[in-house]
Amino acid sequence: MAYPFAQGVPLILVSTRGLDSRVSAVLGNVHHPAYVPNFLTDYPFPMSLLDRLRNLFYHLYIPWYWGTWSSVRNVQEEVSRHLPDIPPLLDIERNISLYLVNQNTVSGTGVPYLPSEVDVGGLHCVPGRPLPKTLDSWLKPAGASGVIYFSLGTVARGINMPTKHRDLMVKAFAALPQYRFIWKFESTLVGVSDNVLVDKYLPQQDILADSRVKLFITHRGCLSKQEAIYHATPLLVLPVFGDQPRNAMEVVKRGLGLSLRWDEVTVDLLVNSIQELINNPRYARNVRKALELARDQLQSPLERAVFWTEYVVRHGGAPQLKSPAAQLSWVEFLMLDVLAFALLLALILCLALRRSMRAAVAMLKRVEWKTKTD
Repeated sequence: MAYPFAQGVPLILVSTRGLDSRVSAVLGNVHHPAYVPNFLTDYPFPMSLLDRLRNLFYHLYIPWYWGTWSSVRNVQEEVSRHLPDIPPLLDIERNISLYLVNQNTVSGTGVPYLPSEVDVGGLHCVPGRPLPKTLDSWLKPAGASGVIYFSLGTVARGINMPTKHRDLMVKAFAALPQYRFIWKFESTLVGVSDNVLVDKYLPQQDILADSRVKLFITHRGCLSKQEAIYHATPLLVLPVFGDQPRNAMEVVKRGLGLSLRWDEVTVDLLVNSIQELINNPRYARNVRKALELARDQLQSPLERAVFWTEYVVRHGGAPQLKSPAAQLSWVEFLMLDVLAFALLLALILCLALRRSMRAAVAMLKRVEWKTKTD
């Protein structure tokens, strides 16, 4: 983050996991916790009082923890050691000219966007290419039953899966001999059935684009979800950490697939879930609808990202896109000083009214006493 600031060129931020409320707040677009969920979890709408309290807590806690104890603190120490004259990273962050958000408005909560916040969800999605010959020939015997693809991505790697869960997957796949499974796994797996192909490097989008693939078993990272929608493949989600549980809730809410918790998974539950997702047409129908909504745009995500990037460069960082709210303190933004002034004024008026009433009462008593004495 320090280099662009030091060179005096525009700073563009790309978010791979979607719209981040913390970054939006830095840019002056504070999300209302009454209806915008935090990135860790989702809530039924309208939110209950307890849900709003939880959501407010996370909206406040996550930025504080991130800026005080987590990433920023460690990075700041390292940057300051090598570049002592560079301003604090959180100050540099306020100089962001453009925020490219890996989210499509149809798949997120409808929230206000600043001109400097641009959706580019699905930017990385591309049409599938023909599969490698060895993989294509292995899939041919699948016939009408189809193929199921299983991958936990590049962060929550399959090799880190507990042995108990690994064995459970092996047994569940063996119990469904009518399907062919492609399993992305970073090592050799022992005991897999003949209907399972294991490989450490697989062309995921090309696989999902193949018409023989009926289901994607995934951790439901943001990129994997977008690829599944782009290639119209229903999802069976096994979230691991971070924003994945919330992403899984979205899949279930929109009818794009099912979600299972690792601590509740059994062979029977996994087999039944796979069969439900493949045999019930509503999931494939909902994914196709989601694809239709995602593609119904004036520009492609790539065209939008290119245009706004070049726009920011052409106009010297495009300060006209930035919100003045980014320069306000929390006291000014929430108008706490105005509220304090209004309360003080109300207090003064109340005290003045009280004093006037006491004076009026005292005057009435004097008049009454004088009348009695006369």
